Amino acid sequence: MADSIHRAGVRWTGGNGSDDRAHEILLGAQELPCSSALEFGGDDAKGNPETLLIGALSSCHMLWFLALARKKGFEIESYEDDAEGVLDGKRFTEATLRPLVRWGGDPPEPEAIEKLHERAHQLCFIANSVDFPVAVAPA
Repeated sequence: MADSIHRAGVRWTGGNGSDDRAHEILLGAQELPCSSALEFGGDDAKGNPETLLIGALSSCHMLWFLALARKKGFEIESYEDDAEGVLDGKRFTEATLRPLVRWGGDPPEPEAIEKLHERAHQLCFIANSVDFPVAVAPA
């Protein structure tokens, strides 16, 4: 596979009074309101770099899982994840994905589901790019 370029932008215009960390992350045509994490004085109602990293891990795993399951002919009704990452104050030390898959029709055997998650984890670009362990613990 050839190299590909992926772009995002950021815009800060002086904050908005009570939150001088307020900014937008520019993702294509979308502008995502962000701040810093609450523990760093930010607005918890907005996205922040820490949750975006964990969200990227979760999204990447899900997309690979869905593609692999469809290729095997499995029908998925829904997929949710309650992912979390542990930040020790300087760096992330671990992350855990907790996918919950609802199957349409007969679900695959547990071993097949486990193999799908293992392969999705191996293929996930984001998980392959971080230097902390990412566990997958299906709900």
